Amino acid sequence: MIPWPVKYRFFTPGVIILIIIALNGLAFLAVRFFSGLGAVTNLDNNTPWGLWIGVDVAAGVALAAGGFTSAALGHIMHREHYHAIVRPALLTAMLGYTFVAFAVCVDIGRFYYIWHPLIMWNGNSALFEVGICVMIYMTVLYIEFLPIVTERFMGRVDLPEFLSFLNKPIDKVLRYLDSRLKLTMFVFIIAGVVLSTLHQSSLGTLMVIAGQKMHPLWQTPVLPLLFLLSAIAVGFPMIIFESLIASRSFKIKPEMKILSRLGAMVAPIVGIYLAVKIGDIFIRETFKYILIFDATAWMFIAEMSLFIIAFILFLSKKITNSPLGLFSASLLVIAGVMLNRVNNFIVAYKPFFNPSAYFPSFGEISVTLGCIALLVLVYRTVVMIFPVITQERKDLVKKIIEIENSRAGSFK
Repeated sequence: MIPWPVKYRFFTPGVIILIIIALNGLAFLAVRFFSGLGAVTNLDNNTPWGLWIGVDVAAGVALAAGGFTSAALGHIMHREHYHAIVRPALLTAMLGYTFVAFAVCVDIGRFYYIWHPLIMWNGNSALFEVGICVMIYMTVLYIEFLPIVTERFMGRVDLPEFLSFLNKPIDKVLRYLDSRLKLTMFVFIIAGVVLSTLHQSSLGTLMVIAGQKMHPLWQTPVLPLLFLLSAIAVGFPMIIFESLIASRSFKIKPEMKILSRLGAMVAPIVGIYLAVKIGDIFIRETFKYILIFDATAWMFIAEMSLFIIAFILFLSKKITNSPLGLFSASLLVIAGVMLNRVNNFIVAYKPFFNPSAYFPSFGEISVTLGCIALLVLVYRTVVMIFPVITQERKDLVKKIIEIENSRAGSFK
């Protein structure tokens, strides 16, 4: 089993549907950039953010946590048997953070000023720390992906005839990059893990600053810790979810031995998150707000229910050894984290003197779904070009068998 470009047809009925969803989102994006936020969204001066921040940015950053959790497990902790899931997780994180950065650009009114934090530093701002960490970490992810690029094209550079004189120079550059990256990659891996822990928690700090604008069920001084723990908790489920979806899409046998081991680790991590979350509710005595059973309380109950059910499922060996069970339990954790971010940034956040309730417009929903569809399409394209997904090469196995048979014949 080795990483290798997936050999499969690109266009399927599902891909065609994704293309239509992506084109619909891009159409609304064009209107947004040419006519402003008001032409597409239900945002105004009283409602500064909505679906794009809650889902595309806050939830997107959390769901891309599989990159640093798999790097920590496979490289820093030297669990070599998990290396098969490191590359897909790295690709998911790289694309996830790219689309998060794009979503921030889309949500900013004057998107052409997005470069300002690079030169206008404000060390007292939690948002500045998030922005700088995300930009640096995204750069680190692309550097971590470079060895996959060099591996794919080293010795295989074959430009058209009029550019063929560049084949050797490009190959030399690729080999030089590959040799240097092998010596320094540990620095980027450690930097990636550190940067991730910083900005995952700082997103929680943003909502702590909101103060009384936040509903008491979510407003807590330990919100940065809860954001970090929930991001770590969703890291492995996201890897499992992505791996099983890719295996089914490309008709590849899933790595159930590795995924089952990952699944066995999820319950303790989710358990720690639930213990901190529930303990915080009782310490602050905010459980009384749940007993009101209003719309906000039901959103909190739904969020907690997803985590609790997932925790119970991941405790079962029967579930962790079953592809369907793993998929379902992982989906519950992913849904729980997404709902948590939506609750924190949209449901719980109520600006003062806001006369109207916010609900995302059709344009906002279309852009979010379009970005997700586009991300899946780019992922599919990349794994068909680069050696990302580990799979059995039948042609290589056949050659190995032939070599072994010839050796056996020569001995006879």
